[in-house]
Amino acid sequence: MAETLKDKVADAGQAVADAAKAAGHNIAGRAESAVEWVREKVGVGNEPQGISEHMDVIASCGTKVGVVDHLEGGAIKLTKNDSPDQVHHYIPTSWVARVDKHVHLNKNSSAVRNGWKADASSCASAG
Repeated sequence: MAETLKDKVADAGQAVADAAKAAGHNIAGRAESAVEWVREKVGVGNEPQGISEHMDVIASCGTKVGVVDHLEGGAIKLTKNDSPDQVHHYIPTSWVARVDKHVHLNKNSSAVRNGWKADASSCASAG
């Protein structure tokens, strides 16, 4: 009988350890998902590779919509010299379809001009 009770206690202990391990993995997975969600909404960590200063920015329709000044807070700051109104405009990096010798966007020029922002922080809500 003592052996049976000892086995039951060991089995119960193992069940508790397994449940704690599973709960820990579940929490870690949800925390990772939360971090990714925040990065997506804020634009942190979403900078496409290969974007550099002075690259042309091309809309999906083939129209040049600006030139990269620099990356700032999850957004591309466009130079004011190439702007129709001579001010800086910002577009979210989430609009980038691909980067080669140019930055190619997944929006047409009209959508880009209607959606660009006056500052980088405004781009967080403009996915």
